[in-house]
Amino acid sequence: MTEKHTPEPNISPVADDEIDLLALVKTIWNGRKIIILSVFTGAILGIAVALLSPKEYTATSVMVPQMGDSQSKLGGLGGLAALAGINMDINPGAELSPMVYPQIVSSIPFQLELMNTPLNFQDYAQPITLFDYYTKYSKTSVLGTISKYTIGLPGVLIGAIKGKPKELSLPKDSAIQPILLTKDQYKIKLVLDAMVSLDLNPKEGYITLTTRMPEALAAAQLAQQAQTLMQRYITEFKIQKAKANLNFIQGRYNETKAEFEKAQVSLAVVNDRNKNFTSGLPKIETDRIQTRYTISFGVFQELAKQLEEAKIQVKKETPVFTIIEPVTVPSEKSKPKKPMIVAIWLFLGGIVGVGIIFGKQYLKDIRKKWNAGV
Repeated sequence: MTEKHTPEPNISPVADDEIDLLALVKTIWNGRKIIILSVFTGAILGIAVALLSPKEYTATSVMVPQMGDSQSKLGGLGGLAALAGINMDINPGAELSPMVYPQIVSSIPFQLELMNTPLNFQDYAQPITLFDYYTKYSKTSVLGTISKYTIGLPGVLIGAIKGKPKELSLPKDSAIQPILLTKDQYKIKLVLDAMVSLDLNPKEGYITLTTRMPEALAAAQLAQQAQTLMQRYITEFKIQKAKANLNFIQGRYNETKAEFEKAQVSLAVVNDRNKNFTSGLPKIETDRIQTRYTISFGVFQELAKQLEEAKIQVKKETPVFTIIEPVTVPSEKSKPKKPMIVAIWLFLGGIVGVGIIFGKQYLKDIRKKWNAGV
């Protein structure tokens, strides 16, 4: 006789999930006062941060670097390949890849020159260099002071314990003189690292120069000066080899020109002196001066041709930057974005409130288990 098995009822886990979800909602509801207080506190802090955050204006310039003669032979493909870091030139090393441009902008010689740029600030009648502004005139923001003596307090205490580092100096009698930054120069260099940036867009084939300053006019002036300096530095790097060749040929041309003019005068003097003589010695002297003159003229003529070619080569290799978007004075500040700051702090306040509720519940459960175990 076959036994009949009664099928067991399927117990769905949804019930437990619903109970857990209801318990979760109930816990949050019971602690709603804590959440409201936390959100309110977050709103106050968000408004304070939004109002006390320093203003920042952003100025930009968009440029397209036009490559030299070797890249122009490849057309637009060569320029885009250079922006992507691919060297399609048959003469490796002849081109300065745009991928190196950000390193030029962040280099110490570039930044030392940039920090000595006079800029116009609203509170001062005369232009002030960037270096003087941040070392003598700029005031620390309220948030900066608060963060220095709260989050940055350990660093302040460690610095006070260590004391001021000893300033280094280069020996004046040494032939090797590397660049040595002062403490203030190093601080301004760090400021410039965050203030000036150069971004490449290999796909579209352009570069964007961006500067950030507390004032709109100063941001635009800094961007304009950075653009000018960048073009000059890149041009100097790019035509360095061609310029050295031009200088060498120019020197040889000047020497040969002087020798040619000297031979020209000597030939004229000999011809005038020996025009009434028919003997052999005057004729030999005239032929010798004539030969020297002919050689000097040939060399001079060839160097004059090479000199013009070298000048043309320098012009060909001089990079040209097409300015797509020139530097303009920003009309609106880029930071702080007050609504976003307040929204973030509201969200953080809600998260902290929920965390406090569940933290208290977790501690309560642990306390119960501890007492039960005892």
